[in-house]
Amino acid sequence: MSGYRNAVDGDYLKEAAHTLRWQKSIAFMAASGNAGRLIEGGLDLGERTPLTGMMEELFGCRFVNSDSDLDVEPLQGSYGVVSAMEVLEHLYNPLHLLLEVRKVMRGEDARLFVSMPLSRPAMLRSPDHFHEMGESEARALFGRAGFRVQRSARFRIRRPLFYLSGVKPFLRLLFEKVQIYELSVKRGGSDAAE
Repeated sequence: MSGYRNAVDGDYLKEAAHTLRWQKSIAFMAASGNAGRLIEGGLDLGERTPLTGMMEELFGCRFVNSDSDLDVEPLQGSYGVVSAMEVLEHLYNPLHLLLEVRKVMRGEDARLFVSMPLSRPAMLRSPDHFHEMGESEARALFGRAGFRVQRSARFRIRRPLFYLSGVKPFLRLLFEKVQIYELSVKRGGSDAAE
């Protein structure tokens, strides 16, 4: 398997930045028009984390976690909501995954939630990330895969005092943000709003 994937272990789960990211991600999802609607099932791409349980509570359905190689293998099933939280930057071919997600999304109101780090200078990039994208690259990728951006946001994942603990943390204040998107499948015609 690729060295670009993180192990979801005790150390990963205890990191304060992940907890804050999960809280902000679930708040973004809660503002969706789909939160609270009857959804038949969800797919959380990657390993199960506390965010998976939060999404199950928010959307009122069980979420299945993927266990296949997301770079090359097909996805199975049918889902009203799919999440790819901090996944695309670890893939060699994120377009393949997005095309597969599109195939398993069902219903006019089906949604894909994606979060990833905003592209940052090389000295701040994670060695576990194969791709880091700016907003225009992310939107182009989503459009190419047949998705329409419903809404997006950016947020920080560190507590304020962290940024005062050194030079590199201060640079993270300037450059480190998470971008998050709510996407729907394009249904024919062109979408000028993208």
